[in-house]
Amino acid sequence: MTRRIMLVTHPTRPDAPDLAGTFAERLEAHGIEVELVPEGEPTHEVLSAGRVVTHNKSPVPPHVDATGCELVVVFGGDGTILRGAEIARPAGAPLLGVNLGRVGFLAEAERDDVDAVVGRIVTRDYHLERRMTLEVDVVHEGRVISSNWALNEASVEKSARERMLEVAVEVDGRPLSTWGCDGVVVSTPTGSTAYAFSGGGPVVWPDVEAILLVPISAHALFARPLVLGPDTRLAVEVVPHSYVDGVMWCDGRRTVELPAGARIEVRRSETPVLLVRLTEAPFTDRLVAKFGLPVTGWRGPVGGGRALADLGTDTVAHRDSDRSGEHVEGRA
Repeated sequence: MTRRIMLVTHPTRPDAPDLAGTFAERLEAHGIEVELVPEGEPTHEVLSAGRVVTHNKSPVPPHVDATGCELVVVFGGDGTILRGAEIARPAGAPLLGVNLGRVGFLAEAERDDVDAVVGRIVTRDYHLERRMTLEVDVVHEGRVISSNWALNEASVEKSARERMLEVAVEVDGRPLSTWGCDGVVVSTPTGSTAYAFSGGGPVVWPDVEAILLVPISAHALFARPLVLGPDTRLAVEVVPHSYVDGVMWCDGRRTVELPAGARIEVRRSETPVLLVRLTEAPFTDRLVAKFGLPVTGWRGPVGGGRALADLGTDTVAHRDSDRSGEHVEGRA
C-alpha cells in the first residue's frame, strides 16, 4: 500500500516553498506520496438575521481530506500548525510541525532538521502524543448558532476598545462571577503557553488534564486564573445589558461575533489532536529552549542529568542521542 503524506506550508514565508519542495522530493524518492494543501479563500457566514458573523482566515479548502494519510506535516509557525490541526484532527492523522516561526511551541523540529525528519518518517521512527481539545458552542436566543473546537483556546473578547465587555461566568451549572473585562480565555494545557500565558495564566504541562480559565484585564477583586478539572463544563455569557458586543476566537483562526445575551459553552472534546514526537525529551527542556530561560548554575542530580550545554539545543539531531525509555513506533 502506498504511503501518503499531506503537506501544509506557510503561504508567505519566502523559505517555505524551497524547504517544502526539498522535503517532498526526498520523501518521494522513498516511494512516499506527498500532497500539498492549497490556500483557501477567507469565509464569511452571516447568521441570526445578520447579527452574528463567522470568519475563518486562511481556511482549509472543503475538498481537503487527510483520511488515510500517515502524517500531516506543516512548515511554518504555530499559526500554520493550527491550520494543519484543522486538517489532521477530523481524519485522526498525526500532526508534525517543522518550525519556521519565532517560538514554535507546537513544532517538533526546526528548519535545519529536514534531513533527520525525512529519515524518521521513512523508518516510522516516531511516537505519538495525544493533546486535549475543546468543544465550543455558541448559543443565542435559545439555539446553537455555531459549533466549533479549539486545540489552544477559545477566547471571548470585546469588539470595541472604548468600553469593557460585561460577562457572566458559569462553572458546572453554577454562577462564578460577573466581570467587566477585555475578555476571557478558556484554554487547554497545550494553549497554556499561548494566549492564556500572555494573560497571566500558569504554564500547565501537556500531560495534565485540565481546563484553564483566564480573565483578561478584569475590573474585579476576584479575577485570578483558575485551573479546573478536565470534565468541567464552562459557560461565558455576554450579559444582556452589556454596552459592547463580543467576539469569540477559536485558536485565533475562527471567529464568531457575539451580540449581547450570547452564551459560549465549553467542554472537553472526545477528539484529540495527535502530535508527532521525535524525541523523549521532557517538556521542561522545551520550555527552556523556547523561552530562552536562564539555567546557569544548574548541576543536576549527582551522577546523572543532561549536560547544561545540551539545554536549549532542542533539535532532532542533538536529541537523537538523548532518547530513552521504551520506543513506540508511529502507526503504519
